[in-house]
Amino acid sequence: MSGGFTIRRAILCIVLLLAALMFLAWRLWPQPQPALRASLSAAALPADTTGFARAEGPKPLNFPADHGPHADFQTEWWYYTGNLTAATGEHFGYQLTFFRRSVAPPDARSERSSAWRTDQVYMAHFAITDVAGGTHHSFERFGRGAAGLAGAQAEPFRVWLEDWEVAGPAIGQARLRAAVVAGDGDLRLDLALRDVKGPVLQGDRGYSRKGPEPGNASYYYSLPRIETTGTVVLRGQTWAVTGLSWMDHEFSTSALGPELAGWDWFSLQLSDGGEVMLYALRRTDGSRDPFSSGTLIAPDGSTRALAPDEFEIVATGEWRSPRTGGRYPAGWTLTVPAADLRLTVRPYLADQEMRTSLPYWEGAAAVEGTRGGQMVTGQGYVELTGYARSLQGQF
Repeated sequence: MSGGFTIRRAILCIVLLLAALMFLAWRLWPQPQPALRASLSAAALPADTTGFARAEGPKPLNFPADHGPHADFQTEWWYYTGNLTAATGEHFGYQLTFFRRSVAPPDARSERSSAWRTDQVYMAHFAITDVAGGTHHSFERFGRGAAGLAGAQAEPFRVWLEDWEVAGPAIGQARLRAAVVAGDGDLRLDLALRDVKGPVLQGDRGYSRKGPEPGNASYYYSLPRIETTGTVVLRGQTWAVTGLSWMDHEFSTSALGPELAGWDWFSLQLSDGGEVMLYALRRTDGSRDPFSSGTLIAPDGSTRALAPDEFEIVATGEWRSPRTGGRYPAGWTLTVPAADLRLTVRPYLADQEMRTSLPYWEGAAAVEGTRGGQMVTGQGYVELTGYARSLQGQF
């Protein structure tokens, strides 16, 4: 998964409902926060990014400090996805994402006159794919970064919105250990995460360009292989599960260019210990944008950046949403000729569309293929945006 066109996630940080929260959070709001489900004009969003920090070139990322928030930047997210299997064979996918959006730049922020006043707002998405049950469950929440409702911190690491959270102990190294807890109604996820590969810096040493304009970029790193254990509560049962998770953390201040309609993003974990991250940015005319990119990650954590002409993504099927009418690709062949890599990616379920303010498709997928003439299998997550609704005019 996933401040301007920082790949994947800004779609969710700048949806219209978030505009409502930004408007309200800028004012004193002493009463308990109600659920917000309103459709407001995008004009409520502050278009001026003056005063915010911008990604203008590579800079050192230091851990564990950079696992935490970067409030000088306008937009930020922590994105967790994973594939989990029970001993009895049931397969589950999950997504838990936290988005932070600054209401005002640092030099315009005022001292709090109330515990409810804040210059930060949060949104979170939570989803579980139940493969055996043939269902995908998705949920959305909003909150202000005040009165303990939502927030983020580096040490001890914690990101939360109400009782959805990812939290870990204070550690003096890059390898992150954390607990993931989220639930809604009789559905619940409770996981322990152990990063086994360390941070992988995407783009140029963590500087990920998304367009030609100065500052149209983000700082972006991934934890691509996280051992995961825990429980999933669903359908009145509790399953003990194990599997692998992937985390993306990205922060920036920029804007989606007018020529872009959406993107297709892949995070894949292979049986040989390597990983693949690819994203193809789609222009409104259907062509691929030249700032599409990717990374091949070796078992030892070394990386190879991929230019857009070094990989190919070919859709092998299509699924149409009965809710939104969006036509999504469903199945892909991915090739990286220079690495002798060819993969077939298949969704575990066709319908993994997120039923959120701005609909998109985010789902668990199975992988098989060859690398260097050797068979590989794997699993991962795919995100598809701009198919149910164009991103233009949304941020």
